Amino acid sequence: MATQAPQVDLPWWQKYLARGVGCGGGIIAMGLGVFNCVTITPWCIVAGIWQMLAAFIVISAEAPCCCMFIEFVQKYSIWVEGRPQWQKAVLYIVLSLPAIIMCPGLSTVFGSGLLFLCGVLYGMMALGKKGSREDMIAAAQNSTRQNSMKNSLVDGASPLSA
Repeated sequence: MATQAPQVDLPWWQKYLARGVGCGGGIIAMGLGVFNCVTITPWCIVAGIWQMLAAFIVISAEAPCCCMFIEFVQKYSIWVEGRPQWQKAVLYIVLSLPAIIMCPGLSTVFGSGLLFLCGVLYGMMALGKKGSREDMIAAAQNSTRQNSMKNSLVDGASPLSA
């Protein structure tokens, strides 16, 4: 059984936003992938197929209820849910780029761009919550003290060639 990845204390809306963009963006990307396949250009046909495949992977991970009649999707969804946020971010971003590179049309950029956005949202979730104002001030003061110490050490140094 897969163990859950440690979740950082994130706002509820951020988790649902990433899931919503993944599910909605995957459905839109799948439709635009079909639209992209109706062309003469071979690279755009391949890009449309890639976009549909990437959209299926994202939908099956984010909303397994959409693919409940496919046997392995439930296991795959549980496995992906157990992964850290940054791994989901990398997966979604890497999946979205080849279609845009192969056929940089409006339908490909918009469809794969939504998958890319889902990856960016998971990346932001992996970074975690921003520090408090007091923590930021303390970090800035420590950085200033270290820089002033370095400056005084360098100012008092003698030249190497005498």
